[in-house]
Amino acid sequence: MERPRYIAVEGPIGVGKTTLAQVLAERLGARLVLEEAESNPFLPAFYADRKKHAFQAQVFFLLSRFQQQQVLFQQDLFSSSTVADYLFAKDRIFATLTLEPAELALYRQIHELLGPRVVRPDLVIYLQARTDVLLSRIRKRGRDFERGLDPAYVEALAKAYNDFFFHYEDTPLLVVNTSDIDVESEPEDLEALLAVIRKHRKGTQHYVPLGTRTY
Repeated sequence: MERPRYIAVEGPIGVGKTTLAQVLAERLGARLVLEEAESNPFLPAFYADRKKHAFQAQVFFLLSRFQQQQVLFQQDLFSSSTVADYLFAKDRIFATLTLEPAELALYRQIHELLGPRVVRPDLVIYLQARTDVLLSRIRKRGRDFERGLDPAYVEALAKAYNDFFFHYEDTPLLVVNTSDIDVESEPEDLEALLAVIRKHRKGTQHYVPLGTRTY
């Protein structure tokens, strides 16, 4: 069966979406598209004071993601596979969680203008993990601006992701619980997940692996 030409990997902060996207791109010989999160000049200030800097950070992300998508798909999407570590539509998750009502109304107007102009993936892979696992992975990667990240915010974000993808029907969706697997360090975990990805084409599927180790 023909493999998806455009795969988007999604999930909350620390879940491992970039790692999986990199592995998939390598295995498929695909073009890799990474979210440029660290280029957002408002992000450190947002983590220090989310209420004060949420709107600036959110709009910067929205516009930069849109611009990246436009540049990407002005190229020939069908000449090779593409793997991205974000889904453009997920931007609404953060906006709903962080913006004040008036800011959210303005944000939604902008999003509604841009969203229809973005190409939908052939497959979305949504990675989940328990909050304690997310926090452990965030600490492990050691980014300075994430050191003071509020665990309550991470938990709320994970819940918002679950709510978003519970109702998601735009594309085929594979939901993967990564709490007890490590696709970066455990080859068996990776190969088992890749086998599931290769087979999934329609509707929504849930994959809850036992893994080879426990965090």
